[in-house]
Amino acid sequence: MVTGSQVHLVRHAESVHNVTKDFSKLDPSLTSLGFEQAAELGKSFPYAGRVGVVITSPLRRAIQTALTAFSGILDKQYFDSSSGQGVENGASLIIEPLLQERSALACDTGSDRAELEKAFPRLTFDGLGDAWPSKDGIFAADDEAVQERARKVRRGLVEQGEKSNSGEKTDFVVVTHGVFMKFLAEEPEIDLPKAGWKSYTIQKVSPEEVNLVSVATEICPETNVRSNKVMSTYQFYRIHV
Repeated sequence: MVTGSQVHLVRHAESVHNVTKDFSKLDPSLTSLGFEQAAELGKSFPYAGRVGVVITSPLRRAIQTALTAFSGILDKQYFDSSSGQGVENGASLIIEPLLQERSALACDTGSDRAELEKAFPRLTFDGLGDAWPSKDGIFAADDEAVQERARKVRRGLVEQGEKSNSGEKTDFVVVTHGVFMKFLAEEPEIDLPKAGWKSYTIQKVSPEEVNLVSVATEICPETNVRSNKVMSTYQFYRIHV
């Protein structure tokens, strides 16, 4: 069964460690270029009106990408009232620890909950759980644990869609990381650019097995109208800045 929702997987924008190659710094933020990339993503993303939920990794670079790129989609509760960002009755924002990056390096390890609450005071971090930011158990860096995390995320998308009551806003944006995305999409070759994105439909094979099926969006040159079709080939959008 293919659900009516689409999932738009987003890779976070450029982070400090992507430039310095210093992977020993805990939970690095976006660079100035990264914030520009995220802002450009928000301007060019064509499915804003269909998104009811934005789900992001709790790592700073992912949260910053989500808040910057989708400030025109997200509910205003997530922003300072004087910022002019966010919209009335906007999309929900969910912080999901299962979406964190694979490795146990410091750059891929999250900040303590207290630090995140200080940095993002209008967000809710209740979903982090008591184990955060441990890299043990299901959050370990081995293939088996990462595959199980990815399965849980895919099943969670179905569950979230079933309980969502967003009218026409049935799509999800998922902001995550380059390596974990390979497991989530079950596409070992996927390598989106920073702030790049790719769309999928959700295929529920059984209560335990959920797949993401790639969707390509084409623009007809004669009409400039987008049409969607399920594709097995690898296609994605690249953000140029």
